[in-house]
Amino acid sequence: MDRLHTLCKIAPEIAELVERRHAVLQHVFMEQPIGRRSLASKLSWPERMVRKEIEFLRQAEFIKTESAGMMVTATGERVLSDLRGIMRALHDLPGLEKRLAQRLSLKKVVVVPGDADRDETVKKEIARATADLLNEVLKEGDILAVTGGTTLAEVANSLPAQEARRDLWVVPARGGLGEEVELQANSVAAQIAERLGGNYRLLHVPDDLGEEATLSIASDPKIRELLECIRSAHVLLHGIGTAADMAKRRGLSSELQDHLKRRRAVGEALGYYFDENGNIVHATTSVGLTLDDLKSIDVVIAVGGGQSKAQAALAVLSTGHQDIYITDEGAARRMLELINETDEEVTV
Repeated sequence: MDRLHTLCKIAPEIAELVERRHAVLQHVFMEQPIGRRSLASKLSWPERMVRKEIEFLRQAEFIKTESAGMMVTATGERVLSDLRGIMRALHDLPGLEKRLAQRLSLKKVVVVPGDADRDETVKKEIARATADLLNEVLKEGDILAVTGGTTLAEVANSLPAQEARRDLWVVPARGGLGEEVELQANSVAAQIAERLGGNYRLLHVPDDLGEEATLSIASDPKIRELLECIRSAHVLLHGIGTAADMAKRRGLSSELQDHLKRRRAVGEALGYYFDENGNIVHATTSVGLTLDDLKSIDVVIAVGGGQSKAQAALAVLSTGHQDIYITDEGAARRMLELINETDEEVTV
């Protein structure tokens, strides 16, 4: 890869061309079948530029055009797989991962190219990287606990289906939010279990019921037995959200949302709202995993991308409960900027 950097220094236009063709190939792969106009719209490029790159990729037999739209060929998929490594080198993502892991005291950080705020296909790349990591860390006999949300639902879609049955259990980490069924923890758990060839159990309890109702439900023998299973999880996969967005998704009262603003809450995970220093400013009452439970879980994986989630991610990860963080370049670089700004303030 040193030769690649030397080549890009003497001929920077090569890097620009590789970036451009990688973007086209990845968008076609993620959205296939797709038409040229739709592709130009998603890339926010002039149609003339898209037409030029498509023609090259078509002649190289990396993409093909059918009546439904453009699709990536088997050769194109292999090239795209190779390009992921090249893009990581061009953007020095290994170095970025190492710096962020050191600053946040994490065992591992995985960064994919791009920014999910600007490119919706980046969220799918984060999901693909998460799916790869899950297949790497999960062992026979493990229990995997998962939360809901758009990123985790995408992870479920990205997992390759396993034909062989495995001795794995997938469970929801907490009760469900009042949102689309496919985004709820129960749905994500069921789909991930199906893709992994494992089994699942569901927790049919809404989130944020109130303390009295929560205690009553948790005392039910069947629920209590399921909660013991959830708390025995070996691996936890959870998302990270901004405090404001999650407060709206949970339907918190305007008074409580004002309280979060006053307490300067910026991040949310597992029903806990944190300020920029990682202090808990509010916790929802819900059946499921608590922060204390995370201490007994072997591997805790947090997922979240987009530059807009950088501050939220820093708040959540500064609590020290996570082992691995999977994100994108936009969030990772902004997080390091925020860390450096804080260091400068302390120095001054």
